[in-house]
Amino acid sequence: MTEEILINVTPRETRVAVVENGMLQELHIERGWSRGVVGNIYKGRVQRVMPGMQAAFVEIGLDRAAFLHANDIQRPAPARTIDGVETPVPPGPVVVPSITELLREGGEVVVQVVKDPIGSKGARLTTQLSIPSRYLVLLPQARVVGVSSRIEDEGERARLKALVAELSAPLGSPGYIVRTNAEGQPSEALAEDIAYLGRAWALVEQQVQATSVGACIYEDLSLPMRAVRDLMRRDVEKVKVDSRETCERLRTFAAQYMPGLAEKIEHYTGARPVFDLYGVEDEIQHALEKQVPLKSGGYLVIDQTEAMTTVDVNTGSFLGQRNLEETVYRTNLEAAQAVARQLRLRNLGGIIIIDFIDMHDADHRRQVLRTIEKALARDHAKTTVYDFSPLGLVEMTRKRTVESLERQLCEPCHECGGRGMLKTSETVTYDIFREITRAVRQFEAARLLVIASPKVVARITDEESTAVAELEEFLGKSIRFQADTQYLQEQFDVVLL
Repeated sequence: MTEEILINVTPRETRVAVVENGMLQELHIERGWSRGVVGNIYKGRVQRVMPGMQAAFVEIGLDRAAFLHANDIQRPAPARTIDGVETPVPPGPVVVPSITELLREGGEVVVQVVKDPIGSKGARLTTQLSIPSRYLVLLPQARVVGVSSRIEDEGERARLKALVAELSAPLGSPGYIVRTNAEGQPSEALAEDIAYLGRAWALVEQQVQATSVGACIYEDLSLPMRAVRDLMRRDVEKVKVDSRETCERLRTFAAQYMPGLAEKIEHYTGARPVFDLYGVEDEIQHALEKQVPLKSGGYLVIDQTEAMTTVDVNTGSFLGQRNLEETVYRTNLEAAQAVARQLRLRNLGGIIIIDFIDMHDADHRRQVLRTIEKALARDHAKTTVYDFSPLGLVEMTRKRTVESLERQLCEPCHECGGRGMLKTSETVTYDIFREITRAVRQFEAARLLVIASPKVVARITDEESTAVAELEEFLGKSIRFQADTQYLQEQFDVVLL
């Protein structure tokens, strides 16, 4: 598998595309006026404590107060004193104290953003702070070393855990998570990361004392830097950047933290835009559409709602060659891979319901589940896939930290208000007739003027002309209609003259 990272930089927007075997798999967007805040650490003030929700709203300088749940508040591990020595209590059932015991209104608290503001919801916070680097994540308040579950070799897991514990011992053994990228790395590379994280945490501690409430204490790297840090692996062939200045910064960054990979970063100087060269712009446009065609002739229909995302699988024009069960099975296998790609590309998170075409063969259902799990293995977001439900649906979750691609690039339709449907011109016509009757009964007027969209007025003056005449006779009023191109299909005004 060939993988490339494309970085497109403009004065107000930066985009990063991950392309595997010539197909767009991920897209990350950062705009100057709406840069994400996930990973940033702030000095906040508790605005409101809500015992009924076991949560609090914290002011951290954003447009909306952020949300902090009691489960996300760091608490010291319980300990007991034996012969004058403080000894940790063996782990048992976790009892979360009341939020009123943990926070008070007006109090200061150091928090980190774990989820960007999404829709009408404010940012999600935690006091369990962490700082990521190339190979490690520092957990300054913990004393444990964990290893990413994606490193499956037990020998390598043990080597990394022992190595990090040994290297961090002189620093008081803070907690670390060993990231997937650390697999196979020598002790020198991990030592560099530990030193970098130590300097970063020392700076955070200084800023906590020096800054005022609402200030950002620690800010995560810009999108191009994060892309190189988090997405660049040894199997990435090239990182192409269309900005010379950004390319030089990335080379300097890579030379310091990942010297073996710095040579893979190159400045793209082609005449065609780098995204056009790889067909990324077309793929972005397709990713905003509800329907996703499959090569076999089938298709997916993807609907994102407030509560969940639903994916419907259809055979479409695919007729198969053997029998119905085989046709359905082949379509579902192709759909499983397509769904995994679309979830990454569209950055869909939360609860996801997939309605595969009904299969009677239990082995076919297992194969489809294995296919989607395997396709999701390269997804950076945490995913959990459950077995087929009694209704034949596959339920899964995908961790969501930022808005989906659609909600980053689009807004609700001004005409339909985000419903995705419009009242027909016939329905609007009868709404107008009712409003005319209501207005005449409430107010005195010699005649009436109705202003509406051209399509609605055309219908009224043509197909409903008899109904208008009957209404004028019934009310004893003259009614005139005026078309205005500025009016949307559902808009109209009844003016009394």
